[in-house]
Amino acid sequence: MANPLVAVVGRPNVGKSTFFNKVAGKRISIVEDTPGVTRDRIYTDVEWLGRKLTLIDTGGIDVHSDDVFLRQMRRQAEIAIDTADVICFFTDGRTGLTDEDRDVADLLRRTSKPVILVVNKIDHVSQTDQMYEFYELGLGDPMPISAANMMGLGDLLEAICAALPTKAEDEAEETHVMQLAVVGRPNVGKSSLTNRLLGQERSMVSDIAGTTRDAIDTLLTAKDGNRYNIIDTAGIRKKSQIEDESLEKYSVLRAIAAIERCDVALLLIDANDGVTEQDTKIAGIIHDEGKAAVIVVNKWDAIEKDTGTMEAFRKEVYEALKFMDYVPVIFLSAKTGQRVNTVLETCDQVWAQWTKRIPTGMLNDVLADATADVQPPASNGHRLKIYYVTQQSACPPSFIFFVNDEKLMHFAYKRYLENYFRKTFDFTGTPLRFIIREKTREA
Repeated sequence: MANPLVAVVGRPNVGKSTFFNKVAGKRISIVEDTPGVTRDRIYTDVEWLGRKLTLIDTGGIDVHSDDVFLRQMRRQAEIAIDTADVICFFTDGRTGLTDEDRDVADLLRRTSKPVILVVNKIDHVSQTDQMYEFYELGLGDPMPISAANMMGLGDLLEAICAALPTKAEDEAEETHVMQLAVVGRPNVGKSSLTNRLLGQERSMVSDIAGTTRDAIDTLLTAKDGNRYNIIDTAGIRKKSQIEDESLEKYSVLRAIAAIERCDVALLLIDANDGVTEQDTKIAGIIHDEGKAAVIVVNKWDAIEKDTGTMEAFRKEVYEALKFMDYVPVIFLSAKTGQRVNTVLETCDQVWAQWTKRIPTGMLNDVLADATADVQPPASNGHRLKIYYVTQQSACPPSFIFFVNDEKLMHFAYKRYLENYFRKTFDFTGTPLRFIIREKTREA
């Protein structure tokens, strides 16, 4: 059963992200004294007194602005309000009640959801007199807190839990939720694909590179019942292309962190550009982290095609990413929806290979066949002997080979064994880890 949702909303720069980060216990949302820094909805799971809930941080709501980003931020906040079970309306006790606060309050009065009015930046008891003007909003008793100093957070969380829907007595046992990171260079269509998969306007979409600054989590339950946590990330750019390093640095770190915590990485490539140097670097991060992967060639609708166009492009991808020739390549258009239905199916397939375990007896039978087909290498009269192999772990599949002399295990023969294992056991979409250990043969 999914956690109840709590949306944190308000005009820009009232401390929403500071509260979100304090409760989450880590710096998830980017916090700056610049209005509009948090553009998308950001999610985190928290627990208070045994009650689990999911907080949604939102960009500041500016009801009257015509700015393209501020309008999209308002739309994102409205979606958060629509999907939330409880809404925390943040205001600023230092600034006092503003016309922007009144505009947001008008928006919230139209919802039937419980609304908790929060007056932030009340750092001392002597400042509580500043709260009374907020009664004018007609949203109940304002709750004083100081997110920066962590004052009043417990009372607020208690009020949130009291307003949540009644917890179901018999919760179904949680099934596995696949962590799915959507990564790539800026403006290759990551947010468009995320929105298409979710069937809703989940992430902000714009032709301006760098629109998505945070890594955003959204839970998706597919028609077949499989569950996915889709992580839409900020585009990873070269340092020379980063204008605002202080902000973009956190975005790039979050994109890399999304790869680190995912099960499957969807690497998006722009069909118009082919595989770029930056794509290769991102692919290298995915491979080095040992994650299952799917390469998604997006904007395929913009390419003029004949009979062999797709296979020729696939060959170019594998030529550029030789170290990831085990990864499936799919072609789609997030804009039109063409072949988007193949994404989750392919992710399921590579995840099954990433988590696969092979019995030791079967492994050693295959190893015997492989060494019979191609004899292990020799050097200076000494031949490599592989006594046996066993699987150490999955995610990714990792195997320990016990040998007489690890220096005799040449890279080429190791590669041969990997290809033989892939031919026998599949392992599409997942890297393999081979660990070589010396073992003295028993008499």
